[in-house]
Amino acid sequence: MDIKNLRLNYQKSAIDFSNAEDNPVQFFLNWFNDALEVNKDEANACVLSTISDENKPDSRVILLKAINESGFTFFTNYTSSKAIHIENNNNVALNFYWPELERQVRISGVAQKISAKGSDAYFKSRPRESQLGAWVSEQSNVVELNHSFESILNDLEKKFDGKEVERPLHWGGYCIAPNKVEFWQGRPSRLHDRLVYEIDGNKWNKKRLAP
Repeated sequence: MDIKNLRLNYQKSAIDFSNAEDNPVQFFLNWFNDALEVNKDEANACVLSTISDENKPDSRVILLKAINESGFTFFTNYTSSKAIHIENNNNVALNFYWPELERQVRISGVAQKISAKGSDAYFKSRPRESQLGAWVSEQSNVVELNHSFESILNDLEKKFDGKEVERPLHWGGYCIAPNKVEFWQGRPSRLHDRLVYEIDGNKWNKKRLAP
């Protein structure tokens, strides 16, 4: 397969550097709303990168579930590989790519578990099938190739029949407090627009980067 000539000449938009938001979270929300308009089902999909205890990078796609001034929140099994990595080294990175808009956002920050109350609130908002799924899967653990989760799921359905499904204590949220956020807008001739925000105490500094 010849892939060396696969390319696009990006030209859908540009960053207005003279009027850029002072806070990257607000800038992100502006772009996120644009992404929702063109892809409301997967605009919150992003790549989370962590570092293992052997100092090896690891990445996977996750779904962002909340955005506010504190940071970017996602939920997972606390026994998963990403959770184990975060316990060892909570410096992480997120990467959003919205091809329909020719935009990318790279976020570096520190991940911390959110409160049990916050995890409970989100868990209650999930579909019942997803709530039960949080109990069934021991995420990232090795299982037999022919393993079936149906019997476990059936037992859980009986256990919680007619009752609210409780959040398992091994499942909850992380909030990533950003310390660096870069916005990338594809531009013609590969002269892309890049705007980076870096935290300095309680203040965000913004700079334009070369393509």
